[in-house]
Amino acid sequence: MDALAHLLAALLLAPLLPGIINRVKARLSGRVGRPLFQTYFDLARLVQKGVVESETSSWMLPLGPVVSLATAAIALTLLPGPAGPSPAAFTGDFILAAYCLGLGRLALILAALDSGSSFEGMGASREAAFSALAEPVLFLCLLALAADAPDISLSGMLGRGLTGSLAPERLFVPVILFILLLTENCRIPVDDPNTHLELTMIHEVMVLDHSGPDMAAIVYGSSLKLWFFAAATVLSVLPVRAMPPVAGWAVFLAGLAVVAIAVGLVESSMARLRLIRVPRLLGAAGTLAALSLVLTVWR
Repeated sequence: MDALAHLLAALLLAPLLPGIINRVKARLSGRVGRPLFQTYFDLARLVQKGVVESETSSWMLPLGPVVSLATAAIALTLLPGPAGPSPAAFTGDFILAAYCLGLGRLALILAALDSGSSFEGMGASREAAFSALAEPVLFLCLLALAADAPDISLSGMLGRGLTGSLAPERLFVPVILFILLLTENCRIPVDDPNTHLELTMIHEVMVLDHSGPDMAAIVYGSSLKLWFFAAATVLSVLPVRAMPPVAGWAVFLAGLAVVAIAVGLVESSMARLRLIRVPRLLGAAGTLAALSLVLTVWR
């Protein structure tokens, strides 16, 4: 029941996270900013619009957003809730979750290439290059969590928090997950979701040819993916599973808000990195993940 409640909460509240991020950025820059529920308004507006497709495109263009949304939802079903494990948990399910997210990214890349736009092809190339660097970091981080987990699944690896230990190998994990959150969701310093300069865009330039319900699926799928990484970050820090259900839920939701605020603070305090420096950021995260894994196994 708790896992179902977590899935419903993710489906309903995930679009709220981008709203919190945008409000933080607006306040720090002295602006009123967009409404907190702007993503919900955008989704309602997009589903009412028609779809315009390129003459050079095929069935892959409308299929990409659907696959991206479906794979993000499947990955969320494997994530434990703040008061209980996932009902779909099984040994090694973190591999399925990672590859579900990878399949969703591949679908958007293929859809971007199918549009026939040179700009979207450029964004797809950048997305593929950075994802090839981010996926090994994600697996190293998950293996570090699995090294001392009672069960090699997301439900066994997450929700225990730092388990009362302040060992460096445990403290590295939430930092790595936060860097992956910024990378996988195309946030600053990796990408700027609000830019309109095609030559500097990564994710946003990939979806220029999508409109209407297809664009709504992309926006909603991005919100679910943001929830997945934010929830994983919170569950890796806070022992919410050891708390009473109501307290666990309250702490979990507060932790998600803190992660969204942290993303807003990062995007307000630094500029986007040059493309050639993004691999260095992911390389540093990978080094921390490998060090965390080695120290955990050695201990």
